[in-house]
Amino acid sequence: MKLAFSTLGVPGLPVSEVLRLAHTHGYHGVELRAHPEEAVHPGIDAAQRADTVAEFKAAGVEVLGLAGYARVAAPGDDEPVLAEIRALLDLARDLGAPYIRVFPGASPEQSAAEADATAARRLGTAARYAADAGVRILLETHDSHRTGADAIRVLGPVGHRNVGSLWDVMHTWLGGEQPSETYAALSPFLGYVQVKDIASPDDTTPLPLGAGVLPLAECVEVLSRHGWDGWLCWEYEKRWYEGAAPLPELLSAGREHLARLLNESA
Repeated sequence: MKLAFSTLGVPGLPVSEVLRLAHTHGYHGVELRAHPEEAVHPGIDAAQRADTVAEFKAAGVEVLGLAGYARVAAPGDDEPVLAEIRALLDLARDLGAPYIRVFPGASPEQSAAEADATAARRLGTAARYAADAGVRILLETHDSHRTGADAIRVLGPVGHRNVGSLWDVMHTWLGGEQPSETYAALSPFLGYVQVKDIASPDDTTPLPLGAGVLPLAECVEVLSRHGWDGWLCWEYEKRWYEGAAPLPELLSAGREHLARLLNESA
């Protein structure tokens, strides 16, 4: 498996500094938070996109994916959501990124069936555009659809190779799923896996990998046992927890922890 980290952990950091961290601490790729607060987002022009590609190439680091914020199950008209997804797909195509991330984002006022149908309809429509762009749309286990069992209610009906899943290990754990159950649900759709650690269900402040309660060893063991060889991406949510320790000083130890889990599960 290859290792990456998300720029959610280094909010506002220039691309050059992000790449220096990846190279220095031994990460193969970077997940880019595609938000206007960051250097890379759908609003940048062609020259900026080309410069970003050149920087990644020179550093020998891959763009794993773009973490967008489109909410595919949310109530309302389809077109604004589809336009947001198309903009992310265009950026991913230009950067050579294989994936974009979307959220479920259903409202409590929606029934589960209505939310599932809305998400499946939008993802099915966007899948054709994604196929033309050569990019996969990944529905993250998050918010209204936090478990693998929730996600496959959407992904199954879509049934398109350019629509898959992003396994966020915190949300499936908070949803009461065991790693083996999540993998069984998501394996036909799995794009990559976001790892992290927290102190408890009531305190989700990000911690160094291995310092909290999330079942990272079990997740890695399940993936290894089934011969899965994709990406593990550390999503350290520094942007939302300003009091959390700075990510740069944790990156080497985090890589070593993941490498140890991979060796133990081999």
